[in-house]
Amino acid sequence: MNRPFSSALGILLGLAVTVGPKGADLRAEITAEQVRKAIEDGVSYLRQEQDSKGAWSEYLYQTGGVTALCTLALLDAGVEPSDPQIQKALAVLRKIQPKHTYVTALQTMVFARAEPEKDGFYIRRNVTWLEEKQIRDGPNKGAWSYPGDAGSSGGDNSNAQFAILALHEAERAGVRAGDATWRLARDHWEGTQNFDGSWGYRRRDPGRGSMTCAGITSLVITADRVQPPDAQVVGNTIRCCRRNEKANEGQVQRGLDWMKNHFSVSSHPGAPSPDWFHYYYLYGLERAGRLTAQRLIGTHDWYREGADWLVRRQDQLSGFWSGSGPAENNPLIGTSFALLFLSKGRWPVLLAKLQHGPGDDWNRHRHDVDNLTRFVEKRWKMDLTWQVTDWRRASVEDLLQSPVLYLCGGKNPLPDDPQQRRRLADKLRDYLDRGGFLFAEGTCSGREFDEGFRTLMKLVFPEAEYRLQLLDPAHPIWHAEQKIPDDQLRPLYGVESGCRTSVVYAPLDPLQNPRPSLSCLWELARSGRGRKYPRSVEAQIDAGLGIGINMLAYATNRELQTKDKIWGTTAPPRPIEKPERGQLTLANLRHPGGCNAAPRALVNLLDRASRELKIQAVAAPQPVALTDDALLNYHLVFMHGRNHFRLTDAERKRLKTYLERGGMLFADSICASKAFTESFRGEMAAVFPDRKLERIAADDPLLSTKYGGFDLKTVTRRDPQPRTEGAPLKAAEKKVPPELEGIKLGDRWAVIFSPYDVSCALEKRDSLECRGYIRQDAARIGLNVLLYSVQQ
Repeated sequence: MNRPFSSALGILLGLAVTVGPKGADLRAEITAEQVRKAIEDGVSYLRQEQDSKGAWSEYLYQTGGVTALCTLALLDAGVEPSDPQIQKALAVLRKIQPKHTYVTALQTMVFARAEPEKDGFYIRRNVTWLEEKQIRDGPNKGAWSYPGDAGSSGGDNSNAQFAILALHEAERAGVRAGDATWRLARDHWEGTQNFDGSWGYRRRDPGRGSMTCAGITSLVITADRVQPPDAQVVGNTIRCCRRNEKANEGQVQRGLDWMKNHFSVSSHPGAPSPDWFHYYYLYGLERAGRLTAQRLIGTHDWYREGADWLVRRQDQLSGFWSGSGPAENNPLIGTSFALLFLSKGRWPVLLAKLQHGPGDDWNRHRHDVDNLTRFVEKRWKMDLTWQVTDWRRASVEDLLQSPVLYLCGGKNPLPDDPQQRRRLADKLRDYLDRGGFLFAEGTCSGREFDEGFRTLMKLVFPEAEYRLQLLDPAHPIWHAEQKIPDDQLRPLYGVESGCRTSVVYAPLDPLQNPRPSLSCLWELARSGRGRKYPRSVEAQIDAGLGIGINMLAYATNRELQTKDKIWGTTAPPRPIEKPERGQLTLANLRHPGGCNAAPRALVNLLDRASRELKIQAVAAPQPVALTDDALLNYHLVFMHGRNHFRLTDAERKRLKTYLERGGMLFADSICASKAFTESFRGEMAAVFPDRKLERIAADDPLLSTKYGGFDLKTVTRRDPQPRTEGAPLKAAEKKVPPELEGIKLGDRWAVIFSPYDVSCALEKRDSLECRGYIRQDAARIGLNVLLYSVQQ
């Protein structure tokens, strides 16, 4: 049969954020696989160096310090606490009595990380010891020192940093230090910052990168403990947007500015020599970037550049790192600091808080997202972080580093210039079309914000079918992780863009919605700080956290990627305006069953075909109608939907002609929609009354490697499970043969249909309630169909 076709994807603290194209020029060329291998080799090296009793060779006189550091590095690199080598190390550390600040601090961090419930006694003992050893008077009041060095000249920022890190991790494990300890520590760090924004080893010492990172981190941690929340509870009344005490964000920003001006990963800024405690500096850099929610310091992607440098400096034979400066010429110490940077710096980003104008309207509750992230961490039992992103400067690729964007404020967030509004709307649409999720809410009156946000949504979604609609009470956002009590429900609006809700909006209207904003409730959720509120207030806070975690579970499927795995997330190529002669061209099919439900599915599939299979194929910019003469120009057409539909007699006739002349149709039912499946099967019966859809066998060549694709005898399918009382919404993943149906014309499959979702998985918008194949297998099914079609 002749075929008329050619063949062949501040806290947090009101800090200024620089995100934009300039950073792209400095991003290192490092891959996720290289990072994974470097961590794996570093872990292997530390394992090999542990002695039979569970310890590592110690450095100087601080017994237990290297053992604690190596153990902490292994834990953060993913070695389980139950691992026999970790258990041996814990047994060694439990025998060590508090004596040195460094050792006690590292020991505390290990206990808090590994088995905090079992080692609660040791954590409490160490917290008490650290509080007792804090310098309480003199010029170094609030610092820590070496044993016997706490006099007028004693106390230094390195010991002080480790003590604060230990108290921070102890509190996360449920053991609190006293408020006086935190206040003294805060005052120390505020008082030892140099005029240029840096910190040195001691007061008035020249600034160093490691100590400046320590100062930034310590001010963030101590402010979180000392600073009252930006909301108040008076009796049973919650008062939002109340800053009770000026934070030290100015000093933190000055520290970040110094780092921006002196940034380096290949040397230690301000140190006596470039290699002087270089790995120790990188360990601090990771912490400063993560705890200030900064992906970029200046124009530098600090993790990506640091990971690139570390991968290149690792000993390729033994897997260790070592420097030439003091202590770090010991590869146990260098390797541990390197592993801590690589492991903790790549924690998955849960969401990004969008910085916008005017002023600090975007951040009236400075701890809201941080508190929500900590809450989700505990519930999901995974390490997470969050970021601040300036939506005015960020590119689409920058936005795609976060699966969820959070936009809040009381004033109109839109720029005055119409062209800037248009660019901003286009950027958000590109982000959402690539699988992103936007949550917005009004705070602090919110009327101006409401007007601006609704205007923004009309710019982002000019299509009439994409409008903010009140979410149904059965929507997963009300129960995905925990059921929200009926008396705590509030109006939530969403934009349904086919595969799922991609925008959720919580307006603040004192008349229709008198409840505090979710941002305000998250602000009050200071977990671990002993908050005690009236029961009615606690109920509102718990419901606010519940809505937050439900939204995040719905938006992410609880499937979060480490930073290094999304480095390759770029905007896939846009559809071509006009296919070139002789070029393999494909199109989505226009039909009344929801043809725009997954507009990026085909483009993403072809992008993957280009990257993985080197197949150069292009997608038409708009769905093609069955009655359009241009239909015959396309080698393969895709069809998906979730609604009932009927084709006209003319459309059925044209589809039959297209298929009989050698065209091919690949269709799937969005989220296993029964309505679309019934309609599709009925229409195929009407087009080919003498044929019927038949099950494609698991051993059919289409599902094999015969045409250069993948062995698909078994794939993974996601099946949502009925929600039980008190349990989160889940989807079971089952290993099954692919369930595909087809119609053969001659010896080839002319129609291939999946009654389970493929398209939403390709769009990366498969949600918890979406029944279908996981993303990897959905792509492989699509690629096998593509390869099959060009070889028939």
